[in-house]
Amino acid sequence: MIYSESLKKNKDFQHVYRHGTSQANRHLVMYVLDNQCRKNRLGISVSKKVGNSVVRHRVTRLIRESYRLNEMVFKKGIDIVVVARPSAKDRSYREIESSLMHLANRHHITGENNAEEISD
Repeated sequence: MIYSESLKKNKDFQHVYRHGTSQANRHLVMYVLDNQCRKNRLGISVSKKVGNSVVRHRVTRLIRESYRLNEMVFKKGIDIVVVARPSAKDRSYREIESSLMHLANRHHITGENNAEEISD
């Protein structure tokens, strides 16, 4: 993740949950909050309801890779927390990526103008 860091501390997650906006679809819930920095920060939460540790880590890797490969189209300066729902456990990479981008579009944090900024 060239343009992003990870959210690691519980207080950072809680701040995004409390003050951010949320959108959801069948597989994921996304919380977004401006962070007043030039970088994005991504946090991923996968509870035990999704499955055992192997399943949870697989879902985490799919979400992180989906974000990493589409990172250049995201607006800069935001905190993003992605929460996996139990229905995400049996999904393919393409389905997770589609769900992530769908939520990003609903939050209006993607677009071609963001990709042009990087090429300059």
